[in-house]
Amino acid sequence: MSMIPELPGNLVQRNSEQERWLKRHVAQMCGLEHERFPGSQPVSFGSKDLNKLEQHDFWVAEKSDGIRVLFLVAFDANSNTQAVFLVDRHNNYREIEGFCFPHHEDPRRNLRNSLVDGELVVDTDPKTGQQTMRFLAFDCLVIDDQNVMSKTLDKRYGRLKEWFFRPYSRMIRDHPQMAALQPFDMKVKDINFSYHVEKVFNIDIPNLMHGNDGLIYTCVSTPYTPGTDQNILKWKPPSENSIDFKLVLKFPPNPSNPREPDFYAKPLFLLYVWLGGDGRSAQYEHYDDMYLSDEEWDKLKLSGEQVDDRVVEVHWDTGMQRWRMMRFRDDKPNGNHHSVVENIIQSIADGVEKDALLARSNAIRNAWKARQGLPAQPPPPSNHPHAPPSQHGNHPPPMRGPPSGYGHGQGQGQGYGQGQGQGQQAPKPKPIQAPPLREVARYGPLAPGPWSKVAGPAVVCGMRR
Repeated sequence: MSMIPELPGNLVQRNSEQERWLKRHVAQMCGLEHERFPGSQPVSFGSKDLNKLEQHDFWVAEKSDGIRVLFLVAFDANSNTQAVFLVDRHNNYREIEGFCFPHHEDPRRNLRNSLVDGELVVDTDPKTGQQTMRFLAFDCLVIDDQNVMSKTLDKRYGRLKEWFFRPYSRMIRDHPQMAALQPFDMKVKDINFSYHVEKVFNIDIPNLMHGNDGLIYTCVSTPYTPGTDQNILKWKPPSENSIDFKLVLKFPPNPSNPREPDFYAKPLFLLYVWLGGDGRSAQYEHYDDMYLSDEEWDKLKLSGEQVDDRVVEVHWDTGMQRWRMMRFRDDKPNGNHHSVVENIIQSIADGVEKDALLARSNAIRNAWKARQGLPAQPPPPSNHPHAPPSQHGNHPPPMRGPPSGYGHGQGQGQGYGQGQGQGQQAPKPKPIQAPPLREVARYGPLAPGPWSKVAGPAVVCGMRR
C-alpha cells in the first residue's frame, strides 16, 4: 500500500466567517445552488461499459493512489492578491502559502479566480528514496474567472495546461528559488486516448513513483458534473475492487458482568453502509462483516489508533469469500452510499479483466476513427497475447441479504444457529496484553435505517445488537 499524504496547510475554522465566505465564493464561481463539495465522482466500470468506450470518445489515465482535492486560487481584485486553498472531500478548506500564479497573457498580472481538480500524492524516488509531495492536476472547473464546466474535456484540459500550468511552470523555471517556498510540487497528469490503454499499463504505471489504484476513463464530449458522474468510469481488476464502509466493533459479554462488553476479547468487525446524511445526521446500518486474523487484530490494537467508527476500505477475498481490510480512509467523510455499494458489488460480479480490456482496444480505436471519418485498423491476430479469456474466473461477493442465523422475525436472543443452543458458540475471552481501554476501541453505536439488510433478534452470537 502506497503512502497517503497528510494534507498540508492551515485548516480554516469550521463554520467560521471565512469558511462560509469561501463556500459561497466557490458556489458562485461554479454556478451552483448549493455549497457542498463541487467535485465529480466516478462510477465503477462494468462489462457494459466496453460498449460505451466504443460508442463515445473517452480519455484514460492511471488512477493515482493519493488524496482527491480541489485547488482553489481566490483572487482579490481590490488588493490584486491571491489566496490559495486545498478543498478536500469533507469540504474542508486549508490555506496554502508559497504559491503564486501569473496570468497566461501577461506574467506581470495575477491569475484570477480558478478552481482545479486533482490528486495529492507522495512520489518516492526509487534510487534515492527521497519523497516529494506533488499535486497532479487533471481537470478544471473555473480558470481565470471563466467557468468552463460546460465545456468538453479536451477544452477544459487545454485551459488547464495553457492558462494554469504553463505560466506557472515558466515562472518556476525562471525563478527556481520560488519552488523552495511551496509545500508541494505541481504537475499536469498525462492523459491518453482510450484505445492507448496498453501504453498506460506498460509504460505509465510501471514508471510511477507513487501507488496506482486502477484506471480512470473520462468522456471527452460531456461537461464537468459535480457529484456522481456516469461518464467517468473507474476501472479496477474485479478482484481489486474496493468498498468504503464504516467499521463498527461489537464485543462479546464480559464473563464477570454479562451486561458489559469484554473489551479485551476479539470483537466482531461489522461493516456499516452509509444511507445518507452528513455529520451527526449521517445514517448507517449493518451490511456485512470483515475478517481479521488474530495476528492482524493484535497488531491493530498495538498501533494505539482509534479503530471503531472509522471509514475503512475493504476488498473481497475470492479465496476466503470474506471482506478483507485494506486501510482506513480518514480522507473521506462517509463510507460509500448504499447505492454505490450495490453498484460496486455488481461491477465485481460483472467485472472486466485486464486482458479483456486490452483485447477490446482495436475495436475502440476503429469506432473512434470511424467517428472522425478515418480508416480502421486491422484486427490483431487470433493468437494475440491480449485475446479475451474464455471466462472471468471470478467469484464475487453475493448481493447481501440477511446472514444465516440472523433471521427476519422478532425472536429473542438466539445465536448463529436457527435455535437456542444450536450453531457456533461465541469465542471464549482470551487475555491479551493491550493498551488502555480508551486506546483499544469504542463500543460503537448502531444506526437504524430504512434500507435494513439485517433484521431479527436483539442478540447475535451472544452479543447485543
